[in-house]
Parts: sequence; structure tokens; C-alpha cells
Amino acid sequence: MLKEPESMEECIYFTRRSIDDGEVMAWVFKEKCTECGKGLMGKPKDEKTGKVKIRAKEYVCPECGHAVPKKEYEESLTVNITYTCPNCRFEGETQIPFKRKKVQRIKDNGKKQSVDVLRFQCEKCGENIDITKKLK
Repeated sequence: MLKEPESMEECIYFTRRSIDDGEVMAWVFKEKCTECGKGLMGKPKDEKTGKVKIRAKEYVCPECGHAVPKKEYEESLTVNITYTCPNCRFEGETQIPFKRKKVQRIKDNGKKQSVDVLRFQCEKCGENIDITKKLK
């Protein structure tokens, strides 16, 4: 049984989506600092407003100030997923590396589009289930 987050403060990523006839809830917990082992790594905060800098290119420990590049840190994390398969209605849970893959997708107007996805397979039927990055 996967541990669900109690607040958004302990997550780097969280989503709850409906995919056709299925549902997906995915989250990534913040990890402890590799240097001091005390603080949870997170994006830096603006000194004036105290808000998180969402476009920051690094993660910083609030305790010791140790910084790690965004790509390197995110690829070391794992995504916890609970899902209901849209194909066979199987309810399951899994963990996969937090690495997005580029996938070709055809838009409504017939044009191809490259999309970032977290892809995993249903444990029962083996169907690919994609969690797309939010599109504009």
C-alpha cells in the first residue's frame, strides 16, 4: 500500500486525473538533503514575498543551502501512482522513475504533436497508460 501525501508541502508533483473511463492519482515526495540529511529539498523561495520560485532551475535545501540542478534531482525521484485502468477497469498501484518521455500524439485537427508523458503499464492487461504534462 502506497503512502498518500497529507499535504502539498511534502510533494514536488501531484495530479489527479480522469483518463477516458479510468482515473489516475500520481505524486512525488520531496527527498531529504543529501548533504545535511535534515531539510526537504524544494525550489528556492523569493526573499521579498516568501513565495516559491516555480520556474527555478534548481532545488535547494532550506537548512544548509545545498543546491542540485532541477533535471538531475527530478530524475532521481520516483512517482507513486494509484490508478483505475481505462481498458480493463483494474484498480492498482505502482511506482516508476520520475522521467518524462516524448510521445507523438495526433491533435483534434489531425496534426502531430510531441507531448511529455509519464508512461506506465496496467498490471493486469499491460495497456500503456499515459499521464501527460498539462498542455496550454
